Parts: sequence; structure tokens; C-alpha cells
Amino acid sequence: MVKKRFIKFKLLLDEALSPRESFPQTNNIFNLKHIRDDFRQTGLADELVYKFAQETKRLVITPNTKDFRKLLKSKDTGIIGISMALKTKDMDKKLCSLLKKSSKGDLFGKVTKITGETGKRHSS
Repeated sequence: MVKKRFIKFKLLLDEALSPRESFPQTNNIFNLKHIRDDFRQTGLADELVYKFAQETKRLVITPNTKDFRKLLKSKDTGIIGISMALKTKDMDKKLCSLLKKSSKGDLFGKVTKITGETGKRHSS
């Protein structure tokens, strides 16, 4: 059995989400940054958040997949949509779980959704 290589994904939390300290599991394992709190960027249009993520090779974590889906044009970044119906601790748990079992090809250049439903993962 071949052991899967661990990837320390670089992630960017959208302004609508809580600071990275609210995601302790994900923050401790991956390179998690918040667009507002870590990069001091506030009120940016989705296009600029996407461009920033693309330039820094980060996956965007956002509840706003509808608008970000339209922007996805390259494999330099990817979008992970997360349901605001989840409690922050559940967002952290599901996000961390997704990232641990994913390869770069699973997430970059795609939109992946994390919902409140157990075991559901949608990718496009």
C-alpha cells in the first residue's frame, strides 16, 4: 500500500468567515490566512480576492461559491465553498478532513463544496 504524500495547502479565508483562530485544527495543520485579519484587505470585490488567491497560490474558502465559480479560470487556485449553516467548529472539522484526504489535483482548478450533510462532497 502506497502512503499518500501530505500536502500543506495554502488557504485564504474570505472576509465573510471568522478569523483563522476560529479554525484551530485547520490552522495548526495547514497554512491558513484570513484576507482581512492577516493581509489587512477589507471590502475587496470577489474578483480582487480571487486574484490575490491566484497570485499567492492559495485556495479560497468562502460561503459565496456562486460568484467565485464565475471567476475560476486557472489551476493556480481553487474554491472551497463552505455552508454558513454549519457551526464554525464543524466547518473546521470538515475542512480539515477534506484537506487531509485531498491531493492538489482534487482542489485546484475546481469548486468544491462542504455542506452540512454528512459525507457529502460536491466538486465541479
